[in-house]
Amino acid sequence: MQKQNPTDNELEVLLDTMAEGLIVIGPDHRILRWNRSMTRLTGYPTEEALGHLCTMLRGEDSPCLEKCLGLVSGPLSDAARVDGEEALIRRKDGALVPLLVHARAIPDGAGGSQGAVVTFTDMTRVRRLEEENRRLQESAAQQERFHELVGRSDKMRELFRLVELAAASDETILITGETGTGKELVARAIHRHSARADGPLVAVNCAALSESLLESELFGHVKGAFTGAIRDYQGRFEQAHGGVLFLDEVGDLSPLVQVKLLRVIQDRVIERVGEGRPRPVNVRLIAATHRDLRARVREGIFREDLFYRLNVFPVHVPPLRERREDIAPLLDHFLERFAARTGKRIEGFTPDALRVLMDHYWPGNVRELENAVAHAFITCPGGLAGPFDLPVELRQVDLRQVDLRRGACDADAAAAPARFAPPRPRGRLPREVIEQALRDAAGNKTEAARNLGMDRSTLWRHMKAHGMV
Repeated sequence: MQKQNPTDNELEVLLDTMAEGLIVIGPDHRILRWNRSMTRLTGYPTEEALGHLCTMLRGEDSPCLEKCLGLVSGPLSDAARVDGEEALIRRKDGALVPLLVHARAIPDGAGGSQGAVVTFTDMTRVRRLEEENRRLQESAAQQERFHELVGRSDKMRELFRLVELAAASDETILITGETGTGKELVARAIHRHSARADGPLVAVNCAALSESLLESELFGHVKGAFTGAIRDYQGRFEQAHGGVLFLDEVGDLSPLVQVKLLRVIQDRVIERVGEGRPRPVNVRLIAATHRDLRARVREGIFREDLFYRLNVFPVHVPPLRERREDIAPLLDHFLERFAARTGKRIEGFTPDALRVLMDHYWPGNVRELENAVAHAFITCPGGLAGPFDLPVELRQVDLRQVDLRRGACDADAAAAPARFAPPRPRGRLPREVIEQALRDAAGNKTEAARNLGMDRSTLWRHMKAHGMV
């Protein structure tokens, strides 16, 4: 078939049908061709562009345009090209347009260049979509976080709402929840968003001190009040003046300290140990406990009047097993935190590792999850962390228990695959669990035992009890 060369008219039509802008630069850097898309991109009509130096397009910090000029004067080589580099060019109205630039030198037949062809792809819509995506991601991240609290479940959104209500008030707050759920983080969030945010937040663990030490720690003492009191001491109530006092594990207070705390809440005054003079304090009280205070009131361990004084606005922090959809954002949060702390980066977790994490009962709640990520940062060299980068207790079937006495076996755990299903009471390992482990390990007993968190001989004994060997 005879080769046909396009006429000038055909070439002009071809160039004008291109979606990309196209220019041809001559050896003196002047514009020789300018298609219709360039007019759309820059606002310059063809008659204003032809014959002008291509530097008229130079925007801010666009080194790839300099490379295009270099194609005109430099020797031809495989490197004499520009491929997909980003640039900003300036339109006729002064606005900057983001573009993707491709360029090739035009050979002169003698090993040199007699110009260059440059094409420009408009990236305005792409940049707009990227910016919109960034804003959506930021918005989603904000919805998953409230101060240091992380979660996207309905239970956590309700918690965020309660924190906002609590922060808008100055009443006493009682935070309840299991160990490791983040009760102190809730107290910090309330303080930070309250009118007392500029005042101090003073925390004390009521379960960590004996009755005499706690009394002195809370209310202070004067010199000579007891052996070793060699100077006056300002207690935590006075230290928190104008701010918030956070009493953690308030359910462990002794009867004597309960009486004194009740008086402080009622009268807003304290008396230092060894001193009879009342001292006024301006403190907002936030208390927290993992215990059932109503049950302790019924048992006569906790004062009923103090309970009602503390329980003005209750805030409950749900356990992690009741909000498994929060595990993913919590993992992202801890991965970022440990990467910043250690300088080491783990990209995430393999599907098998995620399966272990999602199926675990989490008796230690968020604190246990944080420790699991910390463990992975020690054992995983980088990339994705696998099941064996997690603590062994997360992989041991016998330790992944559901508290059947409390009826806490939720739908997520019940629907989990057999290999990671919550176990029956301790004793013989269920046959279906062993069979699933062997299938997953392609019949390799050593691998199956490792997946079950036990050694090969222990697995053999379980198999023998079921007549499988």
